[in-house]
Amino acid sequence: MPTGSLPAGLLERLQEPGRVVFLCGAGVSAESGVPTFRDAMSGLWARHRPEDLATPDAFRRNPLLVWRWYQARRRQVAAVQPNQAHHALAALQRELPGMTLVTQNVDGLHERAGSTGVLEIHGNLFHNRCRECGHTTKVADIESDTPPACPRCTALMGPDVVWFGEEIPAGLLSAAWRAAASAKLFVSVGTSGLVYPAADLADVARWGGAAIAEINVADTPLSASADFVLREPAAQALPSLLNALQLRLPARSAR
Repeated sequence: MPTGSLPAGLLERLQEPGRVVFLCGAGVSAESGVPTFRDAMSGLWARHRPEDLATPDAFRRNPLLVWRWYQARRRQVAAVQPNQAHHALAALQRELPGMTLVTQNVDGLHERAGSTGVLEIHGNLFHNRCRECGHTTKVADIESDTPPACPRCTALMGPDVVWFGEEIPAGLLSAAWRAAASAKLFVSVGTSGLVYPAADLADVARWGGAAIAEINVADTPLSASADFVLREPAAQALPSLLNALQLRLPARSAR
């Protein structure tokens, strides 16, 4: 099982017609300086557990506390920039018409780098959602200490992220499932493979006949069964993959 350098078989799979699915996890955004979920519990928030702030019950009990923590996280994320992994994925999407990008990250950095149609299965930190009627809006103010009222039903809106005890929206999960089931290649990037149901997507792809590739700095439960393993940071491996692919693609007129 090749590691480190780019294996030729992986590039060949990318060049074949058909769908390619990339599943991205926290390791992709960590290289931009985005704190992980638990790393965000610092300073004034160190006395809280994330499980006590990221549940529907917590929001019902103390919406101001939960809202202010998420506003603090939004300010942290707004201060960073997409890294070379995000930009490489956006460029790969332009090169590969059959590519689907699924992310567990809620930071919106894929879109800021230029990716489109991203399946954000855990939500987006910069959107709000009403848990009474389901209405969503973009965040208008990352400084406000008070959650806004839903314009439809007047209930308080919270962040549009999947909290403990909540399910991934059925439409998003179904779209990710369909993409994985029809993939020729499934690439897991910077994810531990421990968070379900996202961790099941690689198995869905394998059952459908896809080759499995992993890009990660450390072993995961997926490593032993992957067809290709690149033991590198995403911001290093993905630009290399993009460059190698572009060298192999036939020349095209400028778009």
